[in-house]
Amino acid sequence: MEYFVGLDVSLRSCALCTVDGRGKVCMERELPCEVDEIANCLNAFGHPIVRIGFEAGALSQYLFFGLQDKGFEIVCMEARQVSAALSAMRNKTDKTDAKGIAQILRTGWFIPVHMKSREAHGLRALLSTRKALLKKTMDLANEVRGLLKIFGVRLPRTVKHGSFDGLVRPMIEMDEVLAHAVIPLLDARAVLFQHYLELDRRVKHAASQDEVCMRMMTAPGVGPIAALTFKAAVDSPNRFKRSRSSSALWPHAEAIPVRRT
Repeated sequence: MEYFVGLDVSLRSCALCTVDGRGKVCMERELPCEVDEIANCLNAFGHPIVRIGFEAGALSQYLFFGLQDKGFEIVCMEARQVSAALSAMRNKTDKTDAKGIAQILRTGWFIPVHMKSREAHGLRALLSTRKALLKKTMDLANEVRGLLKIFGVRLPRTVKHGSFDGLVRPMIEMDEVLAHAVIPLLDARAVLFQHYLELDRRVKHAASQDEVCMRMMTAPGVGPIAALTFKAAVDSPNRFKRSRSSSALWPHAEAIPVRRT
């Protein structure tokens, strides 16, 4: 008899349901969302598991590679399709969702999602933290601009990120009240900007050491950020049957959901 396992995953826990080849429920459990806990439960089940399935989400990579290392065959399913199938169920709980996922896995009516490598996720994390620090740096600069306008100090429209502190600090140091309020913002911005520069250096270094990125940067208008973002979004070119399918990732590479990674 074949057995299929559906997991309904949340941040701290997961509902597990095992069904046989005829769709009969054989085991239901509520477990911590940890690879070892799930693997131990399935090993104690005592019957061979054909596949384990769950819908794509934030913990997909952790569960996918963790359970795969334990010797299980794992399928990560397209979230919108699973959601549409489960919406037809009368009672929607974690337990019934796990049962529905197991039935979808048994019937084969699902679209598997490509699980990107740890390297691709590492590149995305590097790009995301760089972008976040740049945004926070710009937010603090805009906050300083707004405070200075109240006191009649209007900064030029365009000020380079590296020159901002050197331009503003001498202006406000002569006013004790203004300096007392604004200098902490400038100090915080300076620290964030230094960390941003370090991450920017790491991104450019990673692109310069990658053969694919170097080849992409020979195209006009393609720099290290765009090249590294697109490489991380594609990850494995072999998953595309046609080259034109991957071109759709280019303008929105940074906006691709985690479930697609």
